[in-house]
Amino acid sequence: MTARPAPPVPSLEPAFEVVVHIGGVDDYGVTRAGHRRVIAITGGRVTGSITGEILTGGADWQLVRPDGTLEIDGRYSARTDAGDLLYLQVAGVRSGEPAVLDALLRGDAVDPSTYYFRTVVTIETAAPHLAHLQRSVFVASCIRDADAVRYTAYRVT
Repeated sequence: MTARPAPPVPSLEPAFEVVVHIGGVDDYGVTRAGHRRVIAITGGRVTGSITGEILTGGADWQLVRPDGTLEIDGRYSARTDAGDLLYLQVAGVRSGEPAVLDALLRGDAVDPSTYYFRTVVTIETAAPHLAHLQRSVFVASCIRDADAVRYTAYRVT
């Protein structure tokens, strides 16, 4: 029998950084899907391999699990400095010890090494010169500040 080649081992290439400014939390309480929270996106900036402005109007539709872990479902738009539109969808989790998660909810400054906040970022665009963004998988390491979420997105090779 012929040996089959092993799949390539992926690595991470830094791709871009994002700062997403956020509004207050709308807490819907426990719905049929779980404890629902919605956080408005009020602006921000993308820098790195692409540069542009995060547009007002998106949101993060979160579910709070019984253990306090947040399921992240962020959707927002950006306009590059060249005028091209991007649609970003961010899905992942933020988890940690209850006291750390409570501090984050209060807006306290919290050391990002004390909680886990990772996401997958997918991008849609009609701009031909940015089509490569739609053909890659990006993972991000995120930080929650009082009025923003910051992350570095890495392209999985």
